[in-house]
Amino acid sequence: MFHELSHATGHQKRVGRKGILEPSYFGSHEYSKEELVAEMGAAFLCGHSGIERTIENSAAYIRGWLKSLKNDRTILVLAAAQAQKSSDYILGRKVGEEADVTENTEA
Repeated sequence: MFHELSHATGHQKRVGRKGILEPSYFGSHEYSKEELVAEMGAAFLCGHSGIERTIENSAAYIRGWLKSLKNDRTILVLAAAQAQKSSDYILGRKVGEEADVTENTEA
């Protein structure tokens, strides 16, 4: 669900991303980047929600799309930035607003 929600943020009235705004075909460079953004956004949202069982599946999915992008590490960083914008939008955070992170420590 978070993966598909992340795709939905690509609409021009939301965050706006080339992978959603412009037509692309399965396996193309833009399609692959959008899949990375959506899966990373989903991973961020799962982490925020406390869902940890999906980490291995997300990593495998991302690894698969990275192969189609020829392991371009700059793409990974750019996709992570877009995924952060996507998850911030879903969580209702404003640009530049930091997450409320509280440490849960036990003595």
